Amino acid sequence: MLDHLITRATVVDGTGAPAYTADVGIRDGRIAVIAEPGTVTEEARTTEDATGLVLAPGFVDPHTHYDAQLFWDPYATPSLNHGVTTVAGGNCGFTLAPLNPDHPEDADYTRRMMSKVEGMSLVALEEGAPWNWHTFGEYLDALDGRIAVNAGFMVGHCALRRHVMGPDAVGGRPTDEQLRQMLTLLHDAMDAGAWGLSTTQSSTHSDGDGNPVASRHAEPAELLALARAVGEHEGTQLEAIVAGCLDRFADEEIDLLVEMSAAAGRPLNWNVLTVDAAVPERVPRQLVPSERARRAGGRIVALTMPILTPMNMSLGTFCALNLIPGWGEILGLPVPERIARLRDPDVRAEMLRRAASKEAGVFRRLADFERYVIGDTYSAANEGLTGRVVRDVADERGQDPFRCLVEICANDALRTVLWPMPTDNDPASWALRAETWQHEDVLLGGSDAGAHLDRMCGAPYTTRFLGDCLRGRRLVGLEAAVKMLTDDPARLFGLRERGRITEGHHADLVLFDPERIDAGPATLVHDLPGDSPRLDSRATGIVSVRVNGVEAIRDDRVTGAVPGRVLRSGRDTRTVSTK
Repeated sequence: MLDHLITRATVVDGTGAPAYTADVGIRDGRIAVIAEPGTVTEEARTTEDATGLVLAPGFVDPHTHYDAQLFWDPYATPSLNHGVTTVAGGNCGFTLAPLNPDHPEDADYTRRMMSKVEGMSLVALEEGAPWNWHTFGEYLDALDGRIAVNAGFMVGHCALRRHVMGPDAVGGRPTDEQLRQMLTLLHDAMDAGAWGLSTTQSSTHSDGDGNPVASRHAEPAELLALARAVGEHEGTQLEAIVAGCLDRFADEEIDLLVEMSAAAGRPLNWNVLTVDAAVPERVPRQLVPSERARRAGGRIVALTMPILTPMNMSLGTFCALNLIPGWGEILGLPVPERIARLRDPDVRAEMLRRAASKEAGVFRRLADFERYVIGDTYSAANEGLTGRVVRDVADERGQDPFRCLVEICANDALRTVLWPMPTDNDPASWALRAETWQHEDVLLGGSDAGAHLDRMCGAPYTTRFLGDCLRGRRLVGLEAAVKMLTDDPARLFGLRERGRITEGHHADLVLFDPERIDAGPATLVHDLPGDSPRLDSRATGIVSVRVNGVEAIRDDRVTGAVPGRVLRSGRDTRTVSTK
């Protein structure tokens, strides 16, 4: 007997093949039968008519930070609501394990680091996760059987360094014995099911003490030794972030990425390729590592987002503005002193000069304050400003935009929410994106879901992209769009029997209304442990999401079921060729 039968669905199977109408039956968590409508004779415990609805494989998000959130939110919201049934975590070199049992202070260091570098609520990290593991395998075991999504995790380079080197991980170089211990930890993690190694060399990544995170102190020899270890295990990967990921790779960064992938004989993915027609040389430059890696026996894949991600900014909390050279010194001051400095014309002039300099890189565009929109405000002096563009308010007041913005924020003790208007929302940029998506080493993704919780909301990229493909810009067709969200990432990670609708595959399925599928606006909610805030977005048009055959979402609401699995390398992933 079938557990469930979906009748007369428009099946978009993830391969890119044309859609077709079929009945799809599920048994024991897998797709048991796909047949012409009305021809399935086997009885089913439950049946639903999907006439006019699209049935697609569950979406796979290749870059998330749900490592902690899954403990207090097994549904990985809002990703699951938007059809994501498999998430890849442990990215950017940051994981919650391993933790050295001889150094109990490491857990606190890790929480503070994750709070700073990934914008997670420190209170939520402290209260929402049990922190009762030491090895990476124990961390995976702590999640297994209690999550609603499928989840796989890289092991973070920073955790390996901290476990072996303690405080010396920041600033120090490992001895030969310490490197051997790191390699042993990495092998143990992959034996337990880690998907491979993630690391960061990005200049934007600092720990809770404001110091460069541990992996930023690693030299190429250390990284290559770890990469070679990854290549000794089945179904593993590399993920790496370097300073040039945000704008333009340096030659030495290209060399490092290529050498790491070739040494491992494994794909390496990085996040995130930004596309802007005003900077036409960026995409070709950022794809040079992919071209060179293929010649060297490796493979390097760039992740890129198919939407413009909603983002909150503020002069009161740590955000991307702090990453502009010289700005962190001002924006890190206590609020009263910060306001006084920001009101100083000479300070503002120097800040703008630094923001316009070459060293600011991709962050230069953040200082175009006339294009900011005022979000939530908190004082009577700012009443009526929500939704207004700073340029217009500044013109009315006879002020330059930065001074105007500072005064507005000062009225709210710097709590004002700011929304930067994107500079890359023009037809030429969207045409360049559509062209870039066709590259064999470009993959859609990079949501950062689970991180930067009160500042950005990338999780709904799946539904917003599909809505745009069906009713908006229509840059790609439905079948191609679904393939980009399902089979393409499943193939990159070597997921066994996932990513397509075919008999025998795991029944990770999304049923949606093509006339309505979309994502709602990002709104601030307070539902984290400790009443901490995050941005959320409702899904529109998602009728049902099934994970391993069990319905986890119905009409944008969780069902309470937790059918997800911790996906372990080797068992649930196969080795992906770099040829």
